Amino acid sequence: MTRNGSTTAPGVANRTTGDLARAAVSGWLGTAMEFMDFQLYSLAAAIVFNEIFFPNVSPAIGLIAAMGTYGVGYVARLVGAIYFGRMGDRVGRKKVLFLTIALMGGSTTLIGVLPTYQQIGILAPVLLVALRLVQGFGAGAELAGATTMLAEYAPVRRRGLIASLVSLGTNSGTLAASALWAVLLAVLSEEQLLSWGWRLPFLLSFALMVFAVWLRRNLRESPVFEQRADVAGGVALSREELRAKADAGEGLEAALHQRKGRAFLVALGLRFGQAGNSGLVQTFLLGYIATFLLMDRAVGTNAIMYGSLLGFATVPLVGMLGDRFGRRPIYLALTAATAVLAFPMMALIASGSVVALTLAMVVGLNIGVLALFSLESVTMAELFGARTRFTQLGLAKELGGILATATGPVLAATFTELTGHWWPIAAMLVVYSLITLVSAVVSPEVRGRDLVRLEDAA
Repeated sequence: MTRNGSTTAPGVANRTTGDLARAAVSGWLGTAMEFMDFQLYSLAAAIVFNEIFFPNVSPAIGLIAAMGTYGVGYVARLVGAIYFGRMGDRVGRKKVLFLTIALMGGSTTLIGVLPTYQQIGILAPVLLVALRLVQGFGAGAELAGATTMLAEYAPVRRRGLIASLVSLGTNSGTLAASALWAVLLAVLSEEQLLSWGWRLPFLLSFALMVFAVWLRRNLRESPVFEQRADVAGGVALSREELRAKADAGEGLEAALHQRKGRAFLVALGLRFGQAGNSGLVQTFLLGYIATFLLMDRAVGTNAIMYGSLLGFATVPLVGMLGDRFGRRPIYLALTAATAVLAFPMMALIASGSVVALTLAMVVGLNIGVLALFSLESVTMAELFGARTRFTQLGLAKELGGILATATGPVLAATFTELTGHWWPIAAMLVVYSLITLVSAVVSPEVRGRDLVRLEDAA
């Protein structure tokens, strides 16, 4: 930081402390909105949507249909990551982040004013699915865009800490949505909840969207995007234009001829452990505790809440450790610890003790999920070159999420049913962690890398 309050990094245009603060709040708020919107929807799908939008089928079929509308959002996320990622790499991060926040917030608010099945029939669930697709389409690029923007804004020595704010947004959004639904369930009767109460969380998100949209309208473009050698007049050069400049000896050969794919595979592997562990710890174990261990469902949800609260300390701490010691050593330590602790953790969870279960889940969530998420935020941004960072980062995150988070709970449920034991869950945690461990071993150390460089780090 200079005397006039600006922040600098090698090869990056100056930004004032105020610019950095706005970027940090924007990144945190956008990610919080993304996870709040999705958590609001997932809870509504599990609690009330089967009766509101699918009332003329059996309760079981209605729940499956409601959860199906939840699942289509993940398909839309992948499409959004590709579409908006390419746009962000071509015309700038700011424009895309403005669009994604508006799409997410607008579709979430509109869900709150949808007519029910009893009012307009089959058109009601059709509109619900359409809004869910729009919501997912915008959300698919939000996490990658916020990560890219914060990493490109941050001073090089504090890049891990600043980028970790994106991870804090996940905690904030999840806790906010859970708290809203907890209040509704506590103070409203079932009739009130089904008639109008379910709409309140979606409508309340409108105020947050307005503030986020205003904030992003006043956000300056990423300094890295402005300094890219392949950007002219605020738009990235096409491949043909790059080739012409390279032929003219203007030094863009590295971006034109770089090897493609290795950095992406490394990033996908780094994502796999965090995403897989998240699906098991934050999703599957909640059902396992109630269904297989026959314990009160609140035991698991309370453990996740306590772990999420501790995450507000874990996430920035890991960001600072990555800045101090490098990304690879911290990755190796965290993934090794998760693999070693997997079987003891599951033994404690299956012990029947509420205290032991809570302690195990809090530790597992913070080491195997939140800490890795914090480190992932900056490492993946540093792995990719500036020309395709947004696109590749978005694809790695969303594809990793689909392959690991979406399939993990299904596999865990199948294995647990076949064996009647908890050891397959522990084995899956070990496998997911080892995939990330191997990826960290083959990854180059990227701490402090000049993010203006157009080529990937690997």
